[in-house]
Amino acid sequence: MKTTIDIPDSELRDAIRFTGAKTKREAVVTAIREFNRRNRAVEAVKMFGTFKSVAANSEIEGWGTKQI
Repeated sequence: MKTTIDIPDSELRDAIRFTGAKTKREAVVTAIREFNRRNRAVEAVKMFGTFKSVAANSEIEGWGTKQI
């Protein structure tokens, strides 16, 4: 979709630097993708809820080592 927007120069420079983009378009698309990815992850976490009881790391490490 073609869109004309006014992006502050300093913000666009930072986006290019942080993304390693070679073009302004690439920087903007990369920033939007990352923004969307993070927000999808937040939504997914909200859907899963919380754990009431989680095994401690020491318990998990010992599961495969018990002798019969």
